[in-house]
Amino acid sequence: MTQPIATAIAGSLPKPAWLAQPEKLWAPWQLSGETLEQAKIDAMRLAVDDQLRAGITVVGDGEQTRQHFVTTFIEHLDGVDFVNRKTMRIRDRYDAEVPMVVGAVSRKRPVFVEDARRLRLLTSRPIKFTLPGPMTMIDTLYDAHYGGSREKLAWAFAEILNQEAKELAEAGVDIVQFDEPAFNVFFDEVRDWGVKTLERAAADLPCKTAVHICYGYGIEANIKWKQGLGAEWRQYEQTFPLLAGSRIDQVSLECQNSHVPMELIGLPTGRRSWSARSTSPATASRRRKKSRLPCAGPCSG
Repeated sequence: MTQPIATAIAGSLPKPAWLAQPEKLWAPWQLSGETLEQAKIDAMRLAVDDQLRAGITVVGDGEQTRQHFVTTFIEHLDGVDFVNRKTMRIRDRYDAEVPMVVGAVSRKRPVFVEDARRLRLLTSRPIKFTLPGPMTMIDTLYDAHYGGSREKLAWAFAEILNQEAKELAEAGVDIVQFDEPAFNVFFDEVRDWGVKTLERAAADLPCKTAVHICYGYGIEANIKWKQGLGAEWRQYEQTFPLLAGSRIDQVSLECQNSHVPMELIGLPTGRRSWSARSTSPATASRRRKKSRLPCAGPCSG
């Protein structure tokens, strides 16, 4: 019997407690060296098995090899200083010490391609792989090289992401998803250049493309921000019409456990809309305790 609706997770899944510290953002690894690398592979296998047992039809890696959905990718690039950090505003709602862009950003080698190859070997079902989007990347870094131009830095990252995405597709990935929670905040920039840089990151890919836009992790600053959004969260009204006119194939959104009116899923006309759940670290932990693995971190970003 043909299943009428394809199903997929948003991106990340809770990590086993033996791999990373539970209920903590940027959780430190519990292991090191070759033992850590093997543990990441084991955690990916378990994440895939959980999805297959649940009947998920488009399988992801659960982001088991990453500490953070943005910075783990950036760590592998040239031009970014992770030692000398600067304090800056993130998502226009909280301050954090972030790495500095000190030179032209570049990618000398693949970042997640080997992980994608491993994922491809673990299932015959279609697979999805996630990357950070250009706008969300620049909103997680202090720019000391591109003259403070968020747009210029975003275009530089779009080129790098496109290189990585093409190699992911060559490795057998069926859907490359770009995570852009910043699209729910900087509406003027989304309109002026955000969608364009996203399209550049996804240009000429032989696979399907998607963008995930959510309301952020369950950290205190995000929780307070959500509390001030009112009875209905209508931020998608700003971005979905723009995406409907873009070359992005699919939209992954957040509506369960939020105040997003369900009718908004009809705005990206001509695009497949996926409903993504967002959970706090505590909620994800409680859910995982009922399953086979303890939790480390939230379920979506």
